[in-house]
Amino acid sequence: MKKLLIHIGMVLAMLMVLNWVYSKWFYKKDLVEHSDIVEMSWQVTEDSCRIIYLAESSNNHFGDDEPNHRKISDFTADYFPMVKLGHLTKEASHAQTHYYLLKQIPKESAVETVVETMNLRSFGAGWIYSDLETALRKQLVLLEDYPPLMNRFLLAFEAYPIKSKDEWNALVMEHWKTDPLGFPYDFEWNNTHQWDSAMAWRGWHDAEGHRDQQKTELACHYIKSYGFQITDDNPRVKDFDAIVELCHERGWNLVFNLMAENVDKANELVGKDLMFLMQRNREYLLNRYGHLEGVTIVDNFDLVRDAEFIDQNWTTEHYYEYGRRLIAHHLAQTLRHFYPADYHDPDSLRFALQRQ
Repeated sequence: MKKLLIHIGMVLAMLMVLNWVYSKWFYKKDLVEHSDIVEMSWQVTEDSCRIIYLAESSNNHFGDDEPNHRKISDFTADYFPMVKLGHLTKEASHAQTHYYLLKQIPKESAVETVVETMNLRSFGAGWIYSDLETALRKQLVLLEDYPPLMNRFLLAFEAYPIKSKDEWNALVMEHWKTDPLGFPYDFEWNNTHQWDSAMAWRGWHDAEGHRDQQKTELACHYIKSYGFQITDDNPRVKDFDAIVELCHERGWNLVFNLMAENVDKANELVGKDLMFLMQRNREYLLNRYGHLEGVTIVDNFDLVRDAEFIDQNWTTEHYYEYGRRLIAHHLAQTLRHFYPADYHDPDSLRFALQRQ
């Protein structure tokens, strides 16, 4: 028994040495190669940023003909010229990705306030089970809370969801067919798939009764993107809960920036039933997070009009310059409570007021 314990001790000691060697000389190189998103966390730390803005492409997408390519985070920074604001922007990322990036910021960093994009579509099956998830989840393996050497073994053994596009799509379809819509009134269809199929069959018709196939397809996209009910067991809710807990532990102010959706288009193409679901999901998020200590929600849900959305044939949160400036202005009014002495009205505010 004594000899066995000695052998076990030797193995553990060897693993500790190997982990130390790997951590000191190889881990950072592997992070850059396999989890390059972590470099954004390193950069905002090195830049001594006091405010961190985390987002997907809503932050940095601009129109093809736009001369101004500035981000929402850039326009927000204009209001606080003496406060260093950095951004962590990764296309198709979401709260889970952002949680891992936040964990990489040292406790002793200059960070005081975290602004986390809250994208309504990210709570839907189409985003949660997107075929982009394999690549995104692979980037997170080396950032787990295990010893670095163990994380490297997990990566080598592909300990992340590896699915084909068809397999991811099958998961999405399963949820569209089985997740109830939960209307409090009689509704013709039981789930998103039935609703989408009915729209595709019946079609969207203009005022003169003519079927418009392009708008029919777009209406179907809106149903599939927003035709769901957020519940407590939604995976994305758990991701946002984790961010709340982390920010509480670090003593950071947390601001959830609920992004503007094209409610004009949703109402035009689908109508009051879809608007009801979108509004209910909005209220769920406001009620769940809006009353937590240390957490603030900036509600941009219906702030931006249809003409300011770049993509007119898909459901995205991509805005022209005026839309980006509006959201930045709305966000800045909340951040002003944390940095009252550093706030000032920039040129971007005058630009927005001129458009109203």
